[in-house]
Amino acid sequence: MNPKRILVTGSNGQLGQTLQEMAPVEKGLEFVFLDRHSLSIEQHQTLFNYLSLVRFDYCINTAAYTAVDLAESERDLAYQVNATAVEKLALACRENQVKLIHLSTDYVFAGNSSIPYRESDTTDPVNYYGYTKRRGEELSQALNPDIVILRTSWLYSPFGKNFVKTMLRLMTQRETLKVVDDQKGSPTYTFDLADAILFIIKSHSWKAGIYHYCNEGAISWFEFAESIRASSKSDCKLYPIPTTEFLTPAKRPHFSVLDCHKILEAFGIGQQPWKLRLEDCLRKLRELE
Repeated sequence: MNPKRILVTGSNGQLGQTLQEMAPVEKGLEFVFLDRHSLSIEQHQTLFNYLSLVRFDYCINTAAYTAVDLAESERDLAYQVNATAVEKLALACRENQVKLIHLSTDYVFAGNSSIPYRESDTTDPVNYYGYTKRRGEELSQALNPDIVILRTSWLYSPFGKNFVKTMLRLMTQRETLKVVDDQKGSPTYTFDLADAILFIIKSHSWKAGIYHYCNEGAISWFEFAESIRASSKSDCKLYPIPTTEFLTPAKRPHFSVLDCHKILEAFGIGQQPWKLRLEDCLRKLRELE
């Protein structure tokens, strides 16, 4: 039986690097990892030609413009990467019979809910980054209804830039830190997200549509920082502040917790508690020191 061939775009990002670490032990799966230097999804014709020449069964699109604040000023670039390029990728996958799994975000929601968002809830992003990600969803589904879109939230890992690594660094540099306490979401460990993606591929049961996946539990950034501080045994003192005291170019949703029942019902993919998974990330970071 031939292995399933998987193209991973944006391989230098957090999720891409996580998949690279997991790939060697995945039996029956053959991966090709491409970063933006080897093949950018914005190079539409090159991408189409590549998918026409090289056979793939699946494409996991982890490529994205993720600088939320910069997106407010770099609007053309953010839209090109998160919307236009995703639309073209979806078309190229459709034309070449490649099943596409595309990553999206909790920031497609306004954040004015008091209960976790379901996939069917109205999207209404409060910043331009969220707008481009929503457009990516809309444009890709319009051309290729057979894709799987996974919305996730607050990604962190031992790789790249993320909240966990930033907090660990700042806690060694400062005696006190102020952290926003009125934005609530669900931290998501990239190894769990990668597991969910690969489970869908290995399930032999393709069910197109939008799904939510994150770790279990809803907390604020301050509560997340408190757990990082406690687990790392830092002496840094943390103080909670409202969003109004930490102004940024891009507005953030105050509540972007995702309801993940749909992916459980469709594929049997459950959630692990965020706190337990944070410990695993911190252990991996200690091993890398």
